[in-house]
Amino acid sequence: MALWGGRFSSEPDEAMRLLNDSLPFDKRMYKQDVAGSIAYTYALHEAGIVSAEEAETLRTGLQSVLAEMESDKFEFLPTDEDIHTAVERRLTEIVGVLGGKLHTGRSRNDQVATDFRMWVRDANEALQKALVRLMRVLVAQSEYHTHTIMPGYTHVQPAQPIVAGHWLMSYFEMFYRDFIRLVDSADLSLRVLALGSGALAGTPLSYDRKALLGRLDGIPSDNSLDAVADRDFVADMLYICAMIGVHLSRLGEDIVWYSNPNFGYITLDDRYSTGSSIMPQKRNADPMELARGKAGRLIGNLTGFLTTLKGLPSGYNKDLQEDKEALFDSFDTLMMILPVVTAIIETLKLNPDKMRAALTEDMLATDMADYLVAKGMPFREAHHIVGVVVRDASERGIGLTKVPLDELKALSALFDADVLEWLTFEKSVSRRSNFGGTAPDAVLKQIEIAESWLESQAWAFNNP
Repeated sequence: MALWGGRFSSEPDEAMRLLNDSLPFDKRMYKQDVAGSIAYTYALHEAGIVSAEEAETLRTGLQSVLAEMESDKFEFLPTDEDIHTAVERRLTEIVGVLGGKLHTGRSRNDQVATDFRMWVRDANEALQKALVRLMRVLVAQSEYHTHTIMPGYTHVQPAQPIVAGHWLMSYFEMFYRDFIRLVDSADLSLRVLALGSGALAGTPLSYDRKALLGRLDGIPSDNSLDAVADRDFVADMLYICAMIGVHLSRLGEDIVWYSNPNFGYITLDDRYSTGSSIMPQKRNADPMELARGKAGRLIGNLTGFLTTLKGLPSGYNKDLQEDKEALFDSFDTLMMILPVVTAIIETLKLNPDKMRAALTEDMLATDMADYLVAKGMPFREAHHIVGVVVRDASERGIGLTKVPLDELKALSALFDADVLEWLTFEKSVSRRSNFGGTAPDAVLKQIEIAESWLESQAWAFNNP
């Protein structure tokens, strides 16, 4: 029996029912729905709606429903409009008419808002674990390559030498920010639960909402009208998912380019590469291209849902049913990508010789300017003089170290033979030893801090 049929003289049209029903996607919230209902039986007893014995009967029945769902023995029916309808229908079959008391003082509006926020909490934790595992392998790879010098780029142009560990640790920082966003969201918005808000105006029943929601590791929402329609937490989570996707896409872009034989900086393990159906020699970084491509999907889920929210009046509106498929898809997409990217980084082979061969002396131009600055010249003047040196060297097809000393002296008397001591790639990176820089010692400090933090996240590895 439908939960709302008494007002109507005919059954819903089949096409309308298919449009309206959310069971095909919201049934994945069955654990949260049962947990919320079990907690609610205590409130019903406190309010005098059911006796202690009846409350226990309801809880036993709900545990049976959960067991059936966990074992794939639960039989959904065409009349099950959503997961809430299905659970209540099966509960009533198990415990009889007593099951009809479970919904007293409760609306599907506050029920679904509660269920979904609890589901998002679980998804949030799963993403935290997946990110920590990715960050761990980034740190491990970085530690092997604190002295591996490679070109650093800005504007996709060779810029300055860096160590490969610095490059890898830059992605650790991106994913760390994503992790912190997840933690902040879990600590703030995801603990606020709507249960007890009714359809929009609150509940007429007398019970302690704080105690009720404490059973669900939550705290009560402050305003019932807002609570049933609040989906900020969905938009927040979609944003976090989109940002993780953007960072994965940037990593994918680097790996796709750096694994190109024209660069050859890295080689993907065969298990995470693909070939061509026509060109036998091809070795493609397809998983990283997919990671790059799926960022558009994740961004689309966010922008689509924000568009849904922007025109809604206060209170619950059926448009909000669009919240779940977008977030389910974003979560599932990331949980498919993250383990593969983690394995790619863990098995990635870096090729120091190729990186070294790609270094060119024009990347030391800033070091040459710094040399003049160290001898007292204003940086702007040094920048201009070295620009002249770079132009001349480029036109002659020689490196900066091959420009004759007398020609350098003609530009500035501050140049001396010791300039050659400055113009090495090793000294270039080692001079950038301030906190956060690319010097091996500075990168090791970054790694040390990261490893200390990873030790505090052992839960991510100890729990499947």
